Amino acid sequence: MDRSQKADAVAQLNSVFNEVGVVVVTRNLGLSVDQSTELRGKMREAGASFKVAKNRLAKLALKDTDYAGLDEFLTGPTALAWSTDPVAAAKAAVDFAKSNDKLEIVGGSMGTQVLDEAGVRALASMPSLDELRGKLVGLVNAPATKVAQVVNAPAAKLARVFGAYGAKDAA
Repeated sequence: MDRSQKADAVAQLNSVFNEVGVVVVTRNLGLSVDQSTELRGKMREAGASFKVAKNRLAKLALKDTDYAGLDEFLTGPTALAWSTDPVAAAKAAVDFAKSNDKLEIVGGSMGTQVLDEAGVRALASMPSLDELRGKLVGLVNAPATKVAQVVNAPAAKLARVFGAYGAKDAA
């Protein structure tokens, strides 16, 4: 990799760090190409990205961003996962690490808040942004549904009474 390619890689990572909601640092303990491809696919499905970056270049890209505290985790064979959704990258990485012991969660960061391995696992256990939105819509919609049922109940009871009297008279 020549100097201009390194500068481009640092600039690209720096722009990523300025846009994302969470960054997770993982350690590669011998993932095969197939396993790495599978991990990237799962990250993509979750709305996250996964990249193996040179530690030195990643440390340069972290400077002057909210994720500057991650440089302590960048030792050995590491890779970075990130997403704009604060939960997606952590959830995908932790789920993959559960089924594959060759990927180790090292730590991560949500903005300026640096997380250790336990923090990333706790973040992964939270519901995603879309799940929270769905629950919120359900909570807002529930009272309106109940009001409609209460308003319609007397009319329905009255209709059943009239129907019963009508059936009694017909018989």
